[in-house]
Amino acid sequence: MAGASRRFLAFDGRDGGRAVEVFSDLATAGTIAVLVPGSDTNLDKYGLLRGGSMRLREALGDRAAVIAWLGYRTPSTVSLAAMSAGWAEEAVPGLRAFVRELAAAMPAAAISLLCHSYGSVVCARAASGLDVGNIVLYGSPGVIAPNVAALRTRATVWAGRGGRDWVAHIPNVRLRLPFLTAGFGTDPVSPRFGAHVFAAGGGGHSDYLRSGSPALENIARIVAGRAVREVGRHA
Repeated sequence: MAGASRRFLAFDGRDGGRAVEVFSDLATAGTIAVLVPGSDTNLDKYGLLRGGSMRLREALGDRAAVIAWLGYRTPSTVSLAAMSAGWAEEAVPGLRAFVRELAAAMPAAAISLLCHSYGSVVCARAASGLDVGNIVLYGSPGVIAPNVAALRTRATVWAGRGGRDWVAHIPNVRLRLPFLTAGFGTDPVSPRFGAHVFAAGGGGHSDYLRSGSPALENIARIVAGRAVREVGRHA
C-alpha cells in the first residue's frame, strides 16, 4: 500500500483500518464512481475491494475515476452488529462529508455512489444528504426505507441482485429486541421499493464486480450514463 503508484486521499491503520484510494486521474475525470463496501471489509481484506475497483475502472475507460471508500468501521458478517443499522448510522456523517468535499472539488464531474451489501444500508441512511447522480444498491440485505421516495434524494436509485447471492434469503423485516433493532426492512429489488432494477446475472454475493460479469457491465453503464437493460423491461 506504500507503493509510489498508489493514490490515497486518506489512510488510518487503527481499528481495522480506514482507506480512501483513487484509481485513475481524479483531476481529469468527467465521471467518478465511489464504492462503499460491506461487512468484513478491512485492511486485511482490502485486496477484494481494490480488485473490484480496478476492474470497474477498466470497464469505464480513461475519462473515469473510481474511489474505494473504506471510510467506516465495517461489522463482521457473523455478528450482532451486522444485523442492525447501528454501525451504518455511525458511517453516515463521514460519507456525507466526503461526497460533499468531492462534489465541491469536482463540480463538473458526474458522481455515482455504488453500495455493496451492508454498504447499501450506509448509503440509504445517507442518501438525503448526498449530491450524486446515481445511487446503486447491490447485494443488499435491505435499506430500512419503505420506498425510494423515503430516501429523499434527487439521485436515480438502482438495485440489483445476483441469482446465487445468499443475501436473498435474509428476511426483510425489522424486529425490536431488548438491546437493538435487528433487520433492515425493505428489499431494494422488490417492486414496492420502486428502484430501477438492473440485470445482475447469476453470480454470488462477491461476484458483482467480477471480470466479464453482467453486473459489472451494467454497473459501468449506469455510472457512464449509458443505456442499461432493466429487469422486466425492454430497454
